Parts: sequence; structure tokens; C-alpha cells
Amino acid sequence: MNENPVTYWDEMKRHGYSRRDFLKFCTWMTAFIGVEASGVGKVVKAMETKPRIPVVWFHFQECTCCSESFIRSSHPIVADVILDKISLDYTETLQAAAGKQAEEALHSTMKKYKGEYLMLVEGSIPTEEDGVYCCIGGRTALDIVQEAAQNAKAIIAWGSCASNGCIQSSKPNPTGATPIHKIISGKPIINVPGCPPIAEVMAGTIVHLLAFDRIPQLDGLGRPKAFYSRRVHDTCYRRPNYDAGLFVNAFDDENAKRGYCLYKMGCRGPVTYNSCAVIKWNNGVSYPIQSGHGCIGCSEAHFWDNGPFYQHLASFPGFGIETTADNIGVVVGAATVAGVAAHAISTNIRKRKLIKEGIENGSVTEKKGGE
Repeated sequence: MNENPVTYWDEMKRHGYSRRDFLKFCTWMTAFIGVEASGVGKVVKAMETKPRIPVVWFHFQECTCCSESFIRSSHPIVADVILDKISLDYTETLQAAAGKQAEEALHSTMKKYKGEYLMLVEGSIPTEEDGVYCCIGGRTALDIVQEAAQNAKAIIAWGSCASNGCIQSSKPNPTGATPIHKIISGKPIINVPGCPPIAEVMAGTIVHLLAFDRIPQLDGLGRPKAFYSRRVHDTCYRRPNYDAGLFVNAFDDENAKRGYCLYKMGCRGPVTYNSCAVIKWNNGVSYPIQSGHGCIGCSEAHFWDNGPFYQHLASFPGFGIETTADNIGVVVGAATVAGVAAHAISTNIRKRKLIKEGIENGSVTEKKGGE
């Protein structure tokens, strides 16, 4: 472990990045974490003056897809510098040390940086049978988590496994797989769900903590609002087709070739909060819906038990007021013109209803004399 932690800017220079690269990265990351342009200076100052955050990164019941996502970030600085620096302390998957040496690095970090280190957890915690379903070095995951959390500055639950239990906690959940926030209390906990979460979302969460020395603004489920405040449906490029009543009915039909909405094929975009459609994957190239497959809602709790992935939701208010995708399909068919007409009719009906209510309430007066 590095006894004299350098700053992120120092590390970037060591990797050969220019000042221009550094400033571009800070601007890019500031935008990602939802901070206005005036906040770029704070991010720059933090990354060029503050030493890196001491981090311990645990792996329990999971497939390591969160780490895989992180190290494959589309931005080289994320993988080269952010990860390179935090992995120097303790991360079971990526560190060079093993066995006793690894355990010594872990406990040395927790002791030296008491109350200062950041605890990252990837994977759910089994609680059945006294936690025997996941043991490391003869100790249960439950025991390890409770010990490490005691003096952590904050905890980040990477991925859906740590955030909400994910697949391991699906029925009948024989291991008693449990998310971090149901085990640890009294500590700031940030949930970053997804199977896996987007690498830039992970990096952005760490940068926010570094730059502002506090956790980002969270929603009711403990997720950073900068990345989880909007539904995939709201930012999906296929949304106009949904509004027009144009749906894919089979993965090999003509509508699929035309890129129509995948809602009737089971897409959970309307009830899933994530930034997949904005940030995307693989250097911003694509995301599941763009690749032709509906969203399975992996960033939402219990997504594995919420019915078959290829069965659409019973109803969803989005077109008209109380219309299902099936009803839209029957009334509108596959014609864009018909979709626009239906939308105009429904809008006109709503306006007439509002005018009628206004007249009855005395808030609308009839114009006379050509006024």
C-alpha cells in the first residue's frame, strides 16, 4: 500500500495524460454527476489537490460483473487512474496480493484510515444458516461486512446484488441473500443498482464524494439522482413510437426491423429508473433497447420475480389516459398518421372536459359581442 498517497492529478501525469486531458476529464465527469458548469472548478481543485480516497472493495454473492463493467469504462482515465488508485488498498478480484498478505492490507487500511476509508460492496450477503453460504478466509460475509462498516466513512453498494439482492434473492431465496442497506445502519449508504451498473455512473459516484466530501443527492431508494431520476422510457429514442402506438409484436416482424417500440415484447423501460439511454455502453455506442432487446428492469428491486421478461405490463398510462399497449394497437394499428389522429382526438376530449368544468365552476366566461 502506498504510504504517501498522491492526488489523482499526480497519478494522471504519471500515466502520461496532459493538463488538457485532465481538464476535459473533470468537465466530462462534472456533467455526468449532475453538477452545473460552475462546479467544474471544484472538481478540478479536488482532483489536483486531494489525495485519493482510501478504498476497500468487497466481493460476496455476485458474478463480478460490476468490476468487469468498471474496468471497461469507455473513458481511459476511469480505468487507468480511478481504479488503479483505489485498487492499491484492497479489492479481492483485482489486487496482486493474496491470502495473508491481502488480509493484512485490508486491516492495515481500516486501521490507518479509521473513519476515512470508503467501503465498496459488490454482491448480496447470505444470512441463512448463519451466513455459511459465503465465507472468505474462514469468516462469513456477514461478519466481514459488519466489521468493515463500523469505521467506514460511507458505503457504496455496487450493482443490484448489493443494492437490492438481485437474482440471488429471487424466490425462494434459499441463502437468505440480503442487500447491504438491510444489514448495516447508521452509515451513509449509496445504492448504485444495475446488472451491472454503468462504469461512468460508478466513477461519477466516487468523484462526487472526492470533490464535495459528501454523498450525492439520493432518491427514496438511496440511488444518486444524477443517474436514476428518470425512467429509461423517458429518454428512449423509441419513445415517439410508443406515443404513436407503433409496437413490435414479434422480434422478427417488420415492426422490429423499423425500430418500433418494444413495450409489447416485455420492455420494462416505463418502470425502470436508469441512465442507460443517455450514457449508453461501449463508448456510448449502444444499450439493450438500441440493440433490439427490451429493458428487463435490472436496476429495480425484485426484477427477477416481476413476471416473464417477454410479457408486457398489464397497463401503463402514457398514451391517452388509461390505455394499454394492446388497446392502442387495436385502435391505432401500425400507422403513424392514425397514431397522431388518435392523440389529437384524446387531447381534444380532455380540453373539452376541462372547459366544461371551468364553465360549471364559473372560471370561464362566455365571450360576447365579437370579443
